[in-house]
Amino acid sequence: MSPTKQKSSASAKENLSPSQLNSLILEKAKELHPYLIEVRRHLHRNPELSNEEFATTKYLKKELAQFGFKPFPLKAPTGILTELKGGKSGPTIAVRTDIDALPILEKTELPFASTVPGKMHACGHDTHMATVLGTAKLLNEISEHIPGNVRFLFQPAEETPPGGARPLIEEGALENPTVCCILGLHVDPRVKTGKIGLRDGPTMASVTDIDIHIAGVSAHAARPNEGVDAIVVAAEIVTSLQRIVSREIDPLHSVAVTIGKIEGGNARNVIAANAKLTLTLRALLSSDAKTALKSIKRSVAGICKAYGATGEVEVLAEYPSLSNTPRVNQCFEKSMTSLFGKGRVIETDQVLGGEDFACYLEHVPGAQVRLGIRNPAIGATEGWHSDRFVVDEEAIYYGVAMMAKTVLVALDSYA
Repeated sequence: MSPTKQKSSASAKENLSPSQLNSLILEKAKELHPYLIEVRRHLHRNPELSNEEFATTKYLKKELAQFGFKPFPLKAPTGILTELKGGKSGPTIAVRTDIDALPILEKTELPFASTVPGKMHACGHDTHMATVLGTAKLLNEISEHIPGNVRFLFQPAEETPPGGARPLIEEGALENPTVCCILGLHVDPRVKTGKIGLRDGPTMASVTDIDIHIAGVSAHAARPNEGVDAIVVAAEIVTSLQRIVSREIDPLHSVAVTIGKIEGGNARNVIAANAKLTLTLRALLSSDAKTALKSIKRSVAGICKAYGATGEVEVLAEYPSLSNTPRVNQCFEKSMTSLFGKGRVIETDQVLGGEDFACYLEHVPGAQVRLGIRNPAIGATEGWHSDRFVVDEEAIYYGVAMMAKTVLVALDSYA
């Protein structure tokens, strides 16, 4: 992958002082804001699920082309990888956004609510896309002042494991040259608009999606002794798995084992020959995830053997724990403070939600900043994946300015 030369539209080619550069960034972020609100609303009206983001990809390519960006060829039909070459030599940095929506029926009653029944941008990916698109346009306009190159990743399928991060990585998104670090963002309804949230180290959990298949022996309900009841075995496994967290994991660590679905049996008067448990395992530390998965396999094997059944633990997909690099967090903090003053950065808590941005952090340093969108006056308080999830669009202005500035700070830091 070779960098794509972009046409610079910087208004000044002379070196700018830090305060002049900050003023230029804020000015351009303000100019872009009305356009980016329209971008976000278009994307919100037209949500697409994981690996189905065809119209979203086409729309983003069209908008990027207006700024002079050319996408690199990808094997996948959705998603975009493109690059901006700065006016000064230096390292290459990556900026990532996710682009998929969720299978949720929207109930916000916004004038630009989803027009697709049962699909909704209920996690803020529409805002992420608008913010990163604005960052690309802003940096393109001041490219003469960029000491390096900026690679933009518009990634599909964050919401559906195994996710879209690893395929982009396999296609060289972080290579040729190796990026110095990667920046990501996620809106957060617990953080007020105009602020950002940061946390060093583990901030989001690893995700291990598991199916447990149980095979028993069918028999008539009146003669249960002639069969092996897969539903009874499943019930024993459900109870056993809950003890893993309470008795095999350090009580100071955060781990959750959730069985979200049980299937089994065909009729009320037939001993079930088969059952299936669908579950997810969350852990902030990878060591805890390995311990819990080992315990799940041991419990399933032991219980099935005791009942005369057989069991299989199928690991469907895994996201690693998202652990932010302190050095990159410092770049975010420095940027936000230099642009907007003190008191704009808070420490966010750890959550057991997962994010495949963590996959990039297995290869290069990086961090995902929490962009504040909370505004009770407009109802922007609901949590991620709520059917009434609302974003304060003023956050896009802060996000664009902050991300653009952080790119410059991080390039200097890793030069």
